[in-house]
Amino acid sequence: MLLLCLIWSFQQIALKAVAADITPTMQIALRSAGAAVLVAALMRWRGERMDWTAWRPGAVVALLFALEFIFVGESLQRTSASHTVVFLYTAPLFAALGLHWKLPAERLTWLQWSGITLAFVGVATAFLGKDTPAAHGPAVTSVLGDFLALLGAVAWGATTVAIRTTRLSQTAPTQTLLYQLLGAAVLLLMVAVLSGTCTLRFTPAVAASLLFQIVVVSFISFLTWFWLLRQYLASRLGVFSFLTPVFGVVLGVVLLDEPIELRFVLGAAMVLTGIVIVSAHSMLATLWKKA
Repeated sequence: MLLLCLIWSFQQIALKAVAADITPTMQIALRSAGAAVLVAALMRWRGERMDWTAWRPGAVVALLFALEFIFVGESLQRTSASHTVVFLYTAPLFAALGLHWKLPAERLTWLQWSGITLAFVGVATAFLGKDTPAAHGPAVTSVLGDFLALLGAVAWGATTVAIRTTRLSQTAPTQTLLYQLLGAAVLLLMVAVLSGTCTLRFTPAVAASLLFQIVVVSFISFLTWFWLLRQYLASRLGVFSFLTPVFGVVLGVVLLDEPIELRFVLGAAMVLTGIVIVSAHSMLATLWKKA
């Protein structure tokens, strides 16, 4: 899980690092197409047949998955990778709210509500203040860029709700992932073409970034995550996942020399604490009773 968190945090850094040669939206479209080919090849090797009867919820999660990364791509154009990864990883909060509404078994406890409240206070704190300008060019961080990352989190949370509450909950993980990757590849490529952001300057850095995102992020890490969910408690894994935005902030500062503001640090700390409370509420409640 620690390795997965590091990989997931680094993907935002990789997207941002080569954005001058290929836009984040175009990168995500290409990585989704490449990973879809790998997943389809794996399914064929396993003798796994695609269940097209689940195409309706499959189309929904494909659209939501594509929207998530449209927002992420636009966010990275307008704000720092550090900000994008923190706001994007508020997704568990929106997933928890959606599941509370849709599934009686997923009703939120008072402890989870307190975590959600703390997290959203943290979001408000991180939004306070003015944009941080770069030495040259557009702002390094902006409220609009942060808000787009938050919309990406809403789309991600909605994807989780759609998977949990439809036929996809009984579908093989590879098939659900293939629906998402195919949808993202098609829709993001259309967005890149229509918005005129499909230009590509092929450089060694761009090749390395695409290879990393296709093979490591969208194929190996996602399949590893699904395998872990079958072996260990999801609540325990969810606690570890909060390290992804922490790694993202550190990598953004170290590798991209991104600025970091006190208000953002305070807000991010509240967001991460709230996510841990929501994700590990049962564990925390047990510890509280023992104390």
